Amino acid sequence: MKIRIKGNSIRIRLTKTEVENFSKEGFIEEKTEFGNNDFSYRIESSTTHKELTAAYIENRIVIYIPMAIAENWISTDQVGFENKMDIGNDKHLFLLIEKDFVCLDNTFEDQTDNYPNPNAVC
Repeated sequence: MKIRIKGNSIRIRLTKTEVENFSKEGFIEEKTEFGNNDFSYRIESSTTHKELTAAYIENRIVIYIPMAIAENWISTDQVGFENKMDIGNDKHLFLLIEKDFVCLDNTFEDQTDNYPNPNAVC
């Protein structure tokens, strides 16, 4: 699971195996260690949230995905989904969750578990 944060924007990409694990467990989490501290991020399905929302709890970003949206995303070719979450004071947090595609250019990272890139076929 990869995270990209820029300003008030969070994008998370998942490989095929991560989507499968999310489907089975109802959540998936990743962490980065900083000596004695950890930074983690997690997505989890939710029956109480009506739209994609996020919270920051104990050095962890948690993104809640409504169950109906999660089920549709897992079981179809839908690439991803997004929400512009109101955080007050006329500000928003943009959230995007998507399946990770194989890059079309050269990269050093292992992409064997990524989804086939639809732009690779003419």
